[in-house]
Amino acid sequence: MTPATGEEAKEPVPAGPVPRGMLARFLDSDILHSFLRSKITIVSAIVTLVFFVGAAFAPWLAPHNPFDLASISILDARVPPIGMEYYDPRFLLGTDDQGRDIFSGILYGARISLAVGFLSVLFAAVVGVLLGLIAGYVGGRVDAIIMRVAEVQLTFPAILIALLVDGVARALFGNLDRERFAFWILVFSIALSFWVQFARTVRGSTLVERNKEYVQAARLIGIPPFLIMVRHVLPNVIGPVLVIATINLGLAIITEATLSFLGVGIPPTQPSLGTLVRIGNDFLFSGEWWIAMFPGCALAVLVLAVNLLGDWLRDALNPKLR
Repeated sequence: MTPATGEEAKEPVPAGPVPRGMLARFLDSDILHSFLRSKITIVSAIVTLVFFVGAAFAPWLAPHNPFDLASISILDARVPPIGMEYYDPRFLLGTDDQGRDIFSGILYGARISLAVGFLSVLFAAVVGVLLGLIAGYVGGRVDAIIMRVAEVQLTFPAILIALLVDGVARALFGNLDRERFAFWILVFSIALSFWVQFARTVRGSTLVERNKEYVQAARLIGIPPFLIMVRHVLPNVIGPVLVIATINLGLAIITEATLSFLGVGIPPTQPSLGTLVRIGNDFLFSGEWWIAMFPGCALAVLVLAVNLLGDWLRDALNPKLR
């Protein structure tokens, strides 16, 4: 018997796919390729990122602090922006009627607007997804009750609900306490208007998923219903939730700006973009157009960028639209 040589003694290596890391899978994903192919989406992402960075680092990026009364001078009121006659190089976009820098006000205002929009969408998503999972998985009378409440909710516009919540807050807490909790009252009122979309979408997807084999197998081995909903059903219905959350972020920012413009949102002592537009509206026809124009343009650009990202995400997560 001939002894095996060194090459013959080596055991053959089984052929198979080489495991890849998460970064490699992401770089080779269809979503990234779809993102890189769309110039509009790239520009929208850059604009959104600039607003988020500017809002997050406003205390360090803003040349002035519009909330610091010691640094504000009434002598600097209504200074025009750079490029106009009698401009001041200290104020890039001019000042308002109280001498506050418009550019700094936009950075701080975007901070409040984005915070209200993000927290209200987050709260609405948590409530809507939870109720949608329960309605779709449990079914029966529980499903009927949740959906009837959602249908009644849809009959009221978001602004009307926010005005109702604001009126109740004024009656319970008074004007002083209401202004102190104005931020959270606004977050709650906007979230109360947006949870229905999440609930209806998740319920429809859950009705499809609950009859599939992996859910039936989880039931057979004795996994509790709540764990089945969270661990098995939720990961398969999260795609539409991300799309709705992205689009609703722009709607929440617009709703906050509308309420602040009407005087029932963020108080003037904590100006958001909507509050800045409302303040500038009083001086729009007296020649100081920049007080309302620049915050309004910033608001429009931010909402447009977020909505374009939401449209791209909807198409990227839908295989039929690729």
